[in-house]
Amino acid sequence: MTPIRLAFSPDSDDIFMFWPLLAGKVDSEGVAFEVERADTETLNTRASAGDLDIVAVSVARWPAIAGDYLLLAHGLSVGRGYGPVVVANRPRELASLRGARIGVPGLQTTACMVLRLLLPDFLPVVIPITPFARVFESLRTGEVDAALLIHEGRLTYEREGVARVCDIGEAWAGATGGLPLPLGGNAVRRSLGSPLLTRVSRLCRASIAWALEHRDETIGALLERESRSDLALDRSLLDRYLSMYANADTLDAAPDVRFAIDELYSRAHAAGLLDRAAHAEFAG
Repeated sequence: MTPIRLAFSPDSDDIFMFWPLLAGKVDSEGVAFEVERADTETLNTRASAGDLDIVAVSVARWPAIAGDYLLLAHGLSVGRGYGPVVVANRPRELASLRGARIGVPGLQTTACMVLRLLLPDFLPVVIPITPFARVFESLRTGEVDAALLIHEGRLTYEREGVARVCDIGEAWAGATGGLPLPLGGNAVRRSLGSPLLTRVSRLCRASIAWALEHRDETIGALLERESRSDLALDRSLLDRYLSMYANADTLDAAPDVRFAIDELYSRAHAAGLLDRAAHAEFAG
């Protein structure tokens, strides 16, 4: 067996794409996956060590690790006219948050990068996404004036009694002529070599395809294994979330998604958010 070190987040779409492979629903082709789980920002930092073979990272983070990793064309989380949301205790315009304290899930996340493009002058306050309720507590106590929500939080904020200020995926589409917003993806270590890179890319795609073809079974398995008790995730909410972030865009990176990644890097470089220009490189 060939060992492959795999790390991904507790987020539902990450688990959705890898569960069939790890549960033996698809042939692993002689690959033994050694799995780590961590939140998005921890994975973004962890990838710098270069010792993981496949790691789920923010699209915004990839240029910093491009020397060691390629992007996989399978496993992207993409918003088409939607994405992470900025919320506050009361309705307000995004422009009113200039200079404000905004809770962000991590400085290396794509959501934070896009928000910086939309609102360059705010004070980011890093609030980890676990425990799930922490970000809403920070709003109630006044620790932050607004918060940027990723993952399932962008669907549950209304029940927390906060108001949407801006959907950054919608704002990104408006600023780019309708481009989708690529948020997260899987990076694969270059030093695996071409044959193994091809194999793990194929396995990733096969696992996502199985999950999409057996969606009800996969959703049931995810609900049984859900450990984030404060999320209160039910089938309806999970189904809605996966419809947004585990779909045809997850199976294969479409041309407009690849273009959008490069557009994000170009705009981030022009705004001083990336040290140098970057062009997405995909395995295979």
